[in-house]
Amino acid sequence: MADSSNAAIEVSPETVVSEPDRKLNLGVSIEDAGPCKKHIRVTVRRNDIDHFSNEAVHELVKTAAVPGFRPGHVPRTLIVKRFKKEVGEHVKQQVLMRSLEQLADEHELDAINEPNLDIAALELPDEGDFEYEFDVEVRPEFDLPNYSGLEIRRPFREVTDADVDKYLDRYLGQFGQLVPHDGPAESGDYIVASVNFRSGDQKLNKFDDELIRIRPTLRFPDAEIKEFDKLMAGAQPGTRREAQTTISTEATKAELRGEPLTVEFEVSDVKRLRLPELDQEFLDQIGSDSVEDLKKSLREVLERQITYEQRQSTRRQVLDKITESASWDLPESLVRRQVENALARETLEMQQAGFTDEQIRARENELRQQQVSMTRQALKEHFVLDKIATQEKLEVTPEDINREIAYMAMQRGESPRKVRARLEKTGLIENLQAQILERKAVDVVLDRAKYQDVPAEEAAADDVQAVSFSACGQAAPPTATVTADAGEHDHDHDHDHGHDHDHG
Repeated sequence: MADSSNAAIEVSPETVVSEPDRKLNLGVSIEDAGPCKKHIRVTVRRNDIDHFSNEAVHELVKTAAVPGFRPGHVPRTLIVKRFKKEVGEHVKQQVLMRSLEQLADEHELDAINEPNLDIAALELPDEGDFEYEFDVEVRPEFDLPNYSGLEIRRPFREVTDADVDKYLDRYLGQFGQLVPHDGPAESGDYIVASVNFRSGDQKLNKFDDELIRIRPTLRFPDAEIKEFDKLMAGAQPGTRREAQTTISTEATKAELRGEPLTVEFEVSDVKRLRLPELDQEFLDQIGSDSVEDLKKSLREVLERQITYEQRQSTRRQVLDKITESASWDLPESLVRRQVENALARETLEMQQAGFTDEQIRARENELRQQQVSMTRQALKEHFVLDKIATQEKLEVTPEDINREIAYMAMQRGESPRKVRARLEKTGLIENLQAQILERKAVDVVLDRAKYQDVPAEEAAADDVQAVSFSACGQAAPPTATVTADAGEHDHDHDHDHGHDHDHG
């Protein structure tokens, strides 16, 4: 064993680079281990282990500093004995690195994550072959369906002046201020309340001083209350109300899925949203020359949202058609890991389409209530679209990324540099890139589709209030506001500053 006080040596994979193209005599066994999972057993023959060991010892003979010997004149037997641990670790690294590389080259393993290989626990034997085994998740194997000439129903509707006026109120609400309201609460008002969740006699969660807008539906990440506006009609400080509902069948805590849920509210305050005056001072603040200019901009936002809704509808039809034969299963572990990823990607699309944070949060909570099945379907769509992108030789360019970031920056009134930094910090640049590639793949299918324009459904009213705190757990991760400024979320209790709570 080497004594660090008398000799210093570091053996790394770069120390010996002789015969970089040497092919190992590997024994490889690959078996199915479940949906999209392979169990792999690798055998490295003794002569290959000896080869790397001899290389490492040969290099040490030339470079090792051992008291009493000149460099290059240390006996080989002393090197083997003195540096046994260092040589063994180096040989193990070489054997694993080279065998895994050769495995990837010789066998078509389209892995989607790193193998679950505990390198530290592996030990090279003093004699005989070296065997190691691991599981790895791989892309599903399937044949692409024919995606040319699909028949698609394309919803369409015009943006009316009434739509613009309604959206103007929602837009002004983002700049509004909450003020005390002495009378009974009405739909559209805000309550400050303590919220208590229980299932039967089991207490689940309690949150104090939550700011909640009264709307027809109150949506949590794992449940929702219908007719919430009727429940809270006439509420005043001191009012207690109770609602009965059911926990989502895909809630975080499996043992509570589908269980009855009682939600108790104790109101401590009622507030009303005061909209800003639509005067020149306000127009200057938001960068509009006139009311007509503002309405023109809002009309463009609504048209982008229609384009988004139209695209989502046609995309759903396309994906339903090209994934209807995707009967392969996916590992539950993979689905669980991708839940937040799938939510984040839909959030990016809605932000690009100009939806407010509140609208996005409502959609996010809806998705959280069906997060597992939604993510499983999204993953199947991803694999199919990725294969189409490969077949069509599609790529995402830096210009594509810059264009998307610039548009998101314009939507939020921020610099592209700031938006890019935030996306990189939260790890969403990769999501954005994957989203663009999938969109290009969908565009290929849509370009070859046959369309029938049909009247679109009337735009949904603002009837959902979404909150981030849940019945089964803590506050949900703020996916819907991943690109919003810090502090713009439901748990900011500075209730007198309405703009902090995004009242759009």
